[in-house]
Amino acid sequence: MYLCPLCNGFEQKTIQCSNCQTIMEDKGKVTDYFDDYSAYMDIDIMKMYDGHATSLEEHLCLHYFYCPACQNQETNTIQE
Repeated sequence: MYLCPLCNGFEQKTIQCSNCQTIMEDKGKVTDYFDDYSAYMDIDIMKMYDGHATSLEEHLCLHYFYCPACQNQETNTIQE
């Protein structure tokens, strides 16, 4: 069984904004923002629609990061 270390609170990832070098905030899985119920759907099923063709096979979790200083948004892959 594979678990995302960020989703489960095992680790924190520090990412600097590519625009202003401010530390970005981890806002969770990209798939949680699809609709009102996507956060409650099966994770493996949602990986089929996350925009990364091999996230299910490669055990990747796509996270949304937000910069509070310049409002830049980025997605990063996290190895499960």
